[in-house]
Amino acid sequence: MKIQKILIAVDDSKEADNAAAYGFGLAHSYKAHVGLVNIVEPIITSSTDANLLTGSPFEPGLASDPEFINIQKEASQNIIQRTINNFAGDLEVTHFSEYGSTADGIIDCAAEFNADLIVVGTQHRSGFDRLRMGSVAEHVVRQSKVPVLVVPLNESESPHQSA
Repeated sequence: MKIQKILIAVDDSKEADNAAAYGFGLAHSYKAHVGLVNIVEPIITSSTDANLLTGSPFEPGLASDPEFINIQKEASQNIIQRTINNFAGDLEVTHFSEYGSTADGIIDCAAEFNADLIVVGTQHRSGFDRLRMGSVAEHVVRQSKVPVLVVPLNESESPHQSA
């Protein structure tokens, strides 16, 4: 199997930075084209939540204020640009910033990008934490039609160190 396209899922976490470092390391080794994906999940609000920008209450339901959505999109673009700056070097990078379910968005982007491999980060969660938080990586592994590399975070290493 030749790895020509690697999709790397990123967010604003140390787990994602660790996975990005690993995924870009593979991409450099294989001279692969990288797809970076950051999914912005819709935020569900209650009537007691306040808009942090204006202090006014949100309506219950999905946070759909265009200004709020623009802030989320800008944050997503910043995550992608920071990841490119930190890891890409001379590699070709295509980026995706989607709005919706994280796991499904990763799978959809992998199909659109025609990825040979998906790289995602994960924490070492078990028991109640895993049930409460869910697992994007687990969903991607179960639903993906291409191989998925799940990169655990070793708390004793920083995301930029290699073993």
